[in-house]
Amino acid sequence: MAAFHHLRKCHSAGVTVSTHISQLHTSSHALAKQHYKMLVLGGGSGGITMSARMKRLMGAENVAVVEPSEVHYYQPIWTLVGAGAKKVSSSGRPTASVMPSGVKWVKSKVQEINPDSNTVSTEDGTEISYEYLIVALGVELHFEKIKGLPEGFEHPKIGSNYSVQTVEKTWKALQDFKEGNAVFTFPNTPVKCAGAPQKIMYLSDAFLRKTGKRGKANIMYNTSLPVLFGIKKYADSLWDIVKRRDLQVNLRQNLIEVRADKQEAVFENLDKPGETKVIEYEMLHVTPPMGPSRVIKDSPLADGLGWLDLDKDTLQHKRYPNVFGIGDCTNLPTAKTCAAVAAQSAVLQRTICKILKNEKPDKKYDGYTSCPLVTSYSTVILAEFDYNGQPLETFPINQAKERRLMYYMKADVMPPLYWHGLLKGLWGGPGPYRKLFHLGMK
Repeated sequence: MAAFHHLRKCHSAGVTVSTHISQLHTSSHALAKQHYKMLVLGGGSGGITMSARMKRLMGAENVAVVEPSEVHYYQPIWTLVGAGAKKVSSSGRPTASVMPSGVKWVKSKVQEINPDSNTVSTEDGTEISYEYLIVALGVELHFEKIKGLPEGFEHPKIGSNYSVQTVEKTWKALQDFKEGNAVFTFPNTPVKCAGAPQKIMYLSDAFLRKTGKRGKANIMYNTSLPVLFGIKKYADSLWDIVKRRDLQVNLRQNLIEVRADKQEAVFENLDKPGETKVIEYEMLHVTPPMGPSRVIKDSPLADGLGWLDLDKDTLQHKRYPNVFGIGDCTNLPTAKTCAAVAAQSAVLQRTICKILKNEKPDKKYDGYTSCPLVTSYSTVILAEFDYNGQPLETFPINQAKERRLMYYMKADVMPPLYWHGLLKGLWGGPGPYRKLFHLGMK
């Protein structure tokens, strides 16, 4: 938490730089015009990437982005922040610095989407009309759906790598660990980066071994899923790691309550309704339940579960042909990751280009996604796969094995590519790692 406030303080102290940067794009109050050819909802990975691509396609003056946050975060690095390998301050930059120059930045939250009238209302009372709409609103975290949270984070021994406000508490709990149970959870909902809940377990195991505390630790992964990982090739390798390192994996166990004052976690057995188990912990890492954005859920754009209802091949909305989507807010049947956004961005640009010419989209998204499964402070299993759960590997080696090269990519190569490539719409496409590899071979 301290580092988060420090980061915000740094951004405030750097107001001259931030102000100068913000002058490169139009502020939300500078123009009376409230109609745009392309309106982008959300300034996360998908929103900024597509706004940069749309700027080049149709001109900055025709593009607007609705995003309330003053700070943009590279969230994949929080896995390493929670394990003490990176600083939280390295994960964030002023939104002004990543917003494409000339693009209108509407600094407000989306209140309502009205696709029948091609309008969007924001919390500050602004109504914006559009010709085309890209929805990139991500997922919402629901710590409150676990009894005892989020107020439980005020106590020690508990953290979560899924929020900038709680990620440093994970590292503090790991540092302070003495003996007992270290418990890591996976909720009974879709989540972004489905490998992250167990990545911190492997890193914690490595840290406790390095500090001589592993002998007094019982490391436990309680997941709501019936499998350790959804793709068998990588799951087999992970099971080998679990057995070799003496990690306890309990399937179909869902966290329903945290009694932080007593350091107790309550789990329900999803295969035996009504059966619960209380586990005392010395360290607890919580992956919160997640769900679709309220504004999508309450709009005609949602499917039956509240997610943005897209054609999985073209990323065009199934019922509103001038609406498109990208990233975690969609109902695309693939894992929600930053690598998926990179792959989707090129397909979506191609789809929009075709629609603008009144032509039929001709490029299909194959569901490519990737999860760099961090297994220690120096190794990663790079999982890459498609809609059908089939591996789509980049390198001419078996990526199901732990490798130092993949850790280097995760920790040191990908962050600069994110800030200077993906967010500028200059990197991505089906198999973004593959593209990187091919560039390196030239």
